[in-house]
Formats: sequence, structure tokens, C-alpha cells
Amino acid sequence: MKITQLREKDGNLTLSTTDLDTFLQKIKTETKALPVSAFRQKLRYTLPGNRCDEADRLPKVIPAAEFRKADGVCQMKTYNGIVELTVGPLSGRSEIALVKRLAWEQPQTRLVFTGSSGRTVKIWTAFTRPDNSLPGKREEAEVFHAHAYRLAVKCYQPQLPFDILLKEPGLEQYSRLSFDPEAMYRPDSIQFYLAQPASMPGETTYREALQDERTPLTRAVPGYEAEEAVIMLFEAALQKTFAEPAETGNSRHALTVRLAEHCFRSGIPEEETVKRTYFHYYLRQKEAVIRQIVRSVYQESKGFDTQSSLNKEQKLAIQTDEFMKRRYDFRYNTQVGDVEYRERHSFRFRFSPIDKRTLNSIALDAQSEGISLWDRDISRYIYSNRIPVFNPLEDYLYDLPHWDGKDRILALARTVPCNNPYWAELFHRWFLNMVAHWRGTTDKKYANSVSPLLVGAQGTRKSTFCRSLVPPELRAYYTDSIDFSRKRDAELYLNRFALINIDEFDQISSTQQGFLKHILQKPVVNVRKPYANAVLEMRRYASFIATSNQKDLLTDPSGSRRFICIEVTEAIDTNRPIDYNQLYAQAMHELDHGERYWFNQSDERIMTENNHDFEQIPPEEQLFYRYFRIAGNDEEGEWLSSAEILNRLRRYSAMPLSTKKVNVFGRILQKHEVPSRRTRFGTLYHVVEHKDEPC
Repeated sequence: MKITQLREKDGNLTLSTTDLDTFLQKIKTETKALPVSAFRQKLRYTLPGNRCDEADRLPKVIPAAEFRKADGVCQMKTYNGIVELTVGPLSGRSEIALVKRLAWEQPQTRLVFTGSSGRTVKIWTAFTRPDNSLPGKREEAEVFHAHAYRLAVKCYQPQLPFDILLKEPGLEQYSRLSFDPEAMYRPDSIQFYLAQPASMPGETTYREALQDERTPLTRAVPGYEAEEAVIMLFEAALQKTFAEPAETGNSRHALTVRLAEHCFRSGIPEEETVKRTYFHYYLRQKEAVIRQIVRSVYQESKGFDTQSSLNKEQKLAIQTDEFMKRRYDFRYNTQVGDVEYRERHSFRFRFSPIDKRTLNSIALDAQSEGISLWDRDISRYIYSNRIPVFNPLEDYLYDLPHWDGKDRILALARTVPCNNPYWAELFHRWFLNMVAHWRGTTDKKYANSVSPLLVGAQGTRKSTFCRSLVPPELRAYYTDSIDFSRKRDAELYLNRFALINIDEFDQISSTQQGFLKHILQKPVVNVRKPYANAVLEMRRYASFIATSNQKDLLTDPSGSRRFICIEVTEAIDTNRPIDYNQLYAQAMHELDHGERYWFNQSDERIMTENNHDFEQIPPEEQLFYRYFRIAGNDEEGEWLSSAEILNRLRRYSAMPLSTKKVNVFGRILQKHEVPSRRTRFGTLYHVVEHKDEPC
């Protein structure tokens, strides 16, 4: 059984594997450079939420599987069934020692040691199937590991006095290399037996145990730091002191007595009351007098922390805010235009949309804790500025690592076998344009109006390739289902999705071609919400890609500069792993350094020339070249209007004549650069008719 160790430096990934005995010696003896000790020392002076750069000097340890490096990407070689649990954060050595001792008492514990931060404890335990086998395929291993992690949490949590820090169980879940001379290792630990699950576990939640607050301040104003709580309670007590009838007079002594009484009932410690009272009155020289008054009030009064000076609405608002932040994570997803949530301290790692059932559940959870909240109160809180804004596309793009310099966009384009020599270059340009739209740096006057169009036989994995362009984290913003007959919904898709695949492009009817042209070049989305008068301008994120099994599918007679058409000659290699972080880091790097992402006239000319083989030839055009030809410069020929040419062609076919058909035919003649001149009778074209026999 081997585990994996990763080290990243200057964009280069180094991978090594080791057995558990060797790993144990690594964490029991620190190298001369003392990297773990240096990390722990610097971490002591790092503010919460800030990143400690010393952590990057420690290699990542992946206990779940042995990985190998292929094309710069880690691939699972062997799953070993080890699950890592993290307990903490812990306050010090005594708590760490207690957790290690309690974990070691469990016969299933294979390894327990202090985490690299010095504030957590890592517990490793092993799982296997009833026949002592382990999954061989990655898909099976992911499902098995997710269930194993849940079972490990449920078995260990009741034995420990501190919370297990829940993490989404993935095969690549890692921790940093640690140092613990007192690490304990049991090579013959008892394994958990788990039958191979059929699917990923559901989102069943286990409830966190409600613990009584020990300090009056956190109980009176939960969710606030102690300093903020004191300020809020003192100001409320001060306001109440001045607002109530002054039966004892309004002298400074009487006001101080009443203020001290309200502070006492609000649960403010005596010393805090003294300090804030004389600071409020700027009577530093009277500190002894104020202290004596407050001391007398606190000694004589009864009912400490029984009557807060906050009014009913303030208290409910504070309780609501504390309850929501303690039990849930909320975010307003600008991409879908709605609030998403997940329960904290639960196995719900992914955000889900909020519906009526969710609102009712949150209200019932609050009422079970004694907080008088109704679903309308929950809605008022959720759909307010209390909820932070979240843009998934920008969040992904601006959290990418530095590009390592390897051209992955070109390599991705070359996985598509075709005979178009310009494909890779044009795909690169289109990919940059797509990313530029995602991050919102494009000019609102222009849209990514160009779309790759992959044409090939069934089974060449065209749709799979299109889907693989989007990182797994953003797959919710990819769709291959768009109905152009529902125009309003189709326009809203420009804001809702990041990439739209027009699957079976040849199924788009001729009546929808005009709307398709409109939506491809529409730079913003203009929409009016129901029952509203104002028209909102919404940002466009979507780019388009398309697939088809038929080759003759372009019908626009004025040209095909909006499509990068290629014929897929063989099955696309979609099994090659994609390093999405580096793929998109390259795009961000190139955009930041001024790489052109728009198509110029030269690009459009190349696309138009290469798209001739994919164009539908209308019957009118076929008949024209059968019975007419373009007149040469030294030929007399005839000057005929498009209607006259069509009228002559009717002698050879039963083709009906209409105004629309005449206009379309005129554009066909212009596309083929038939010599023309403008007269008072309209546009005339210089042609020669084959009188004797067709050409």
C-alpha cells in the first residue's frame, strides 16, 4: 500500500509515492531546514483568513490512492482505501494529546498524528470491501471513498470531544506534510468493511449538537465578537437610560445609577460598564467615583443578564443573523439569478437552490431553537443585501494558479482530427474570446459571434468534446439544449449559461436562421421581468459551439463568417486528461498580456473560404450555373435583373417565383461576385445564357 506525495515549484509538478512505514519516519524526523516548524511559527502571526506562504514549502500528502503523472496531470493508479479525518482546530497541546489518545483507543485507527499547523489531529483509517478487495476503476473508487468517509465520521465523532472538520471526500484530498515525533502507527489495524455502493451518497444531514453558551455576552448578542457585543449592549442601555422617565432626577449621579442598572441587566461585566461610562462622559478624573457607583449597583442588584436593553425587533434581527450564519452558508448566484445555500457542519458540500420546502425547513429549524421565525422572515433575510454576491465564472477564473508556460489550448485543439490547417489557430482565438466574455472584459458593443461547428459521423465524440471544454466546477453552466422557437428563453440563455452547444445544427429550420444570426451577435440581453415596466440590461456570458452529422448545412447566402466549420475525420480523443486550471490560466495570462481574442478580416476571409464545402447549394444557384455563366469582360452578354434570370430558369423547372426568392437569389449572385450595375430599374447582372444546351 502506497500513498502519494506532490510538490509544486515554479509551475512544475513533482510526484512521488511511498509506503506507510517510510512516511511515518518522515513525519517523526524533520529535515535540517525545519520547514514544518517554520510554518507553525509563522502561522502564529498570520491573521485568520490570510494565506501563509510557508505552507507552499510543504509537500502535499494524498493518502487515499497511489497516483501517477501522465501528460502533466495526476491520474489514479491504485486506490488503497485510506480515509483521513481532521479534528480541530484545537487550542493547544493538551487537547491534541487528548484527541490522539482517544483516537488511538479505536482499533480501526491505523495512523494518528498532529497536523502541519500544530492545531489539528489527523486520523487515518482503512476501508475494504467484504471480499478484501478494493475498487479498481476511478468511478467506483470515488463512490466507495465518499461512503467510507461518511461512515468514518459517524464512527469516530461520538468518541471525540471536538468536532471533525468536514471536507468533501475526494480521492485527491490532501494535507501538508507534518512533523510529530509522537505519531502513532498500527500496521495491523482492523479495517472497516463496506460493500461497494451503487451511487454517490445522498445529501442526508446530521445535526450539530447545540451547546450552551458559557458567557452571558455571546448568549445576549450571539454571532458578535465580545467587543462588538459590549458596544451594542452598552449603547442600547445608554439609550434606554435617557429615554425612560427620570423619577430620580437627571443629575450625573442619577444617570450613572440608572445606566449601571441597565448594564447589569444586559449582562455587561462590571469592569466594562465602568470603563465605558467614564469614557462616555470624558470624566477620567472621576473614575474612582464612577467605579464606586457601579460597584454599589452591581452588588445590590439582582437578575444579572435577565433583561437586555435591546428592543424586540433588534433582538430578533440579531438572533436571525446569528442563526443563519451558524447553521447555513448563503450566496446570491448572479449567473442563475437566485440564492443558493448549504448546511454547515453537514455532509452537504455543494450549494443547492432555495425552494419553498427549504424555506419552511429553515423556519422550523429556527423555531426548534426557540427563535420566532416564519418563512416570510426567512425570505426577507435571504433576498436582501445580507447575502454576499457570487459570480461562479469570475470566481473560478480569478482563483487560478500562474500559467506554467505550456500551450494547452493548442494541444486541446489538436485532439480533434481534421484536415483544416487553420483549425488550431482559429480555435485558440475563439477560446480566448469565450474566456474574455466570462470575465467581463469585452466591449459591450460586440459579442463572441463566431462558433466552431464540428461535422462528422455519429460516434466521433463531438458532443463529448464540447462538454469537456467546460471545467467540472462550471458544468452547471453548460447546455446542449436550446430551443430557438422560444425566443425569450433563448435570449435569457445568453446570460444564464457560459457555453451553449447547438447540437444537431442541421435541424435548425430555415425560418430560425435569422434569429440564430441575431442571437449569435447580440452583445447584451435586454429583458423585462413579469409585471415590471423597466427593461433590464443583463450581461452576456454565453459563447456558442455546434455539432452536426450532415455536411451541407450552411444556408446563409451572404457568407459563413460566423462559423469555424471542420470535418472530424476520426473519433476525438476525449480520454486524455485535461488540466483545466492550467488550460484556463493560459487563457487568462494571454488576455492579461494583450493577446488578440477577436476575429479580424483576415480570419473571416479564411473561415469563409474554408466553409464553402459545408454550404447548402440552393436550387436557384444550381440552375443558374447549369443554364447561365458569368460574362467575361470582353463579352457582350446580357444585363438582367435577378427576377428576369429566375423567370428564364422557370422554363427548365417548375420553380415558383416570389419576392422573397428574388431577394435571396440576388444575394447569391452578389456572393459569387457576378458583375452588376445599378440602374433605375434595379440591379442588373452581366450574364451569358447557354442557348443551345446547358453547361
